[in-house]
Amino acid sequence: MSDLYDTHEQGERVKSWLRENGSAIVMGLVLAFGLMFGFKQFQSWETGKRQQASAEYQVMLDLLESGNLDAAVPNYTVLKSDFPNSAYTSMAALMMAKARLKAGQVDLAASALTLAMENAQPEPMKVIATARLARVRLNQGDTDAAQTLLDGVGSEKGFEAQFAELRGDIYLAKGENELAIQSYRESLEQLEQGVGNRAYLTIKLEALGAVVGANSDGSDGGEM
Repeated sequence: MSDLYDTHEQGERVKSWLRENGSAIVMGLVLAFGLMFGFKQFQSWETGKRQQASAEYQVMLDLLESGNLDAAVPNYTVLKSDFPNSAYTSMAALMMAKARLKAGQVDLAASALTLAMENAQPEPMKVIATARLARVRLNQGDTDAAQTLLDGVGSEKGFEAQFAELRGDIYLAKGENELAIQSYRESLEQLEQGVGNRAYLTIKLEALGAVVGANSDGSDGGEM
């Protein structure tokens, strides 16, 4: 009888607790299922966006590779407006800049590189875009702008040789030959064996009167 009373008392307590907290439980379940459903919807939406961005990029790339620059512009425009933070847009900007430069449209190429640099994903894309934009500014004769871009890039990890050579080219354009030699040497030191144009760097150094060792292990000069 005592056990029955305890069971009955416990049941009444459960009923009382449910009366007091039942609405909160229901609301919690509703929210939980709603969040679960919403997250799945968000995942589906994100997947759809990635697929659309990928499709726009691929069409643009195919058109550029076939030489149809003007036809590729609408796809590039869609990527910029609808997917500004997508890695596909960063890659598209780099490819568009290359095509613009080939077509002699330097200002439009610089604009595309600026977009890639400011919105680049992943991070190495920013480094590549910065180096290319600095090269464009250097070719335009704006050595200060090129130098500022290189100084503001942050990490050069993985691109040390390229940046050292580019700095050498900037110093050379400024008439600072000793700094140019130093940068070219640093570029050679950073180059991995079989990577980069060592012969061209050697020519640059020799043209400045620098002594380049007979061995090409990268200890005497630089190339980008």
